[in-house]
Amino acid sequence: MRYIVRYVVYLPIDIMDRLKGNRNKMIPPRGMMYIGSGDFEIQGKRILSLVQSYTHLQPHHHVLDVGCGIGRFAIPLTSFLSTNGTYEGFDIVKTGIDWCKKHITPSYPHFNFSHIDLNNTLYNTATKAKAEQFKFPYSKSYFDIVVLTSVFTHMMPNDVANYIEQISDVLKPKGMCYATFFLFNKQENFSSTERSFQFSYDYGDYRLLDKKVKEANIAFDEAFIHSLAEKHQLSIKHSIKGWWRGIEKTDKIDFQDIIVFEKRNQLS
Repeated sequence: MRYIVRYVVYLPIDIMDRLKGNRNKMIPPRGMMYIGSGDFEIQGKRILSLVQSYTHLQPHHHVLDVGCGIGRFAIPLTSFLSTNGTYEGFDIVKTGIDWCKKHITPSYPHFNFSHIDLNNTLYNTATKAKAEQFKFPYSKSYFDIVVLTSVFTHMMPNDVANYIEQISDVLKPKGMCYATFFLFNKQENFSSTERSFQFSYDYGDYRLLDKKVKEANIAFDEAFIHSLAEKHQLSIKHSIKGWWRGIEKTDKIDFQDIIVFEKRNQLS
């Protein structure tokens, strides 16, 4: 329903943009944007800049975009990734994938998008298929870089545990994963200064923002995420606190917390 409401609200603006020729064909209409906030194009470029800053992303790399949405990260990446590299993106919202297939892949055939039908109380309640049972449909040790922006913030602990296992499986040794979270530390008794992000419902390893829509926003104990990384041969290279906590904004941090994992060598 919220997709329909957004489409209707922005329809007049999207029509005017089309009539005036103001819309970049590589940017989806406002009514179709269902992820994140702020300027879609600026946010995408910012994500690319952060990934470049904290990983070893190169033009020839094989990149996996988990929860790729409607191409927010993929679109700026088209100007960076060479035809020697490849991009795979998947998402549980079909409309976003369909748009990317129609508007990105024809010009950039090394960019591939897949719809994966999985249940999520925020984005997709039409199926019972569980993320905790999903096996990534890619070859082992194939990707140099895996990116997840605002994905783990909408997943329950068992789902996160499975995805981290899958990420480790498809990453090359020394490959890196850039992921965003809402994190807390039990020792800090942390509470955000942002009123809309209090995560009042405490379940031990995780906290919920909304009891009724569990996957609306979820915060995880840092120790829980660290234990999953250790279990699945991932080292934590960077851990950067986000400004959702009320800290000062800079070009090197994001709204959400960032963790960058690195796949260990087989022998280490």
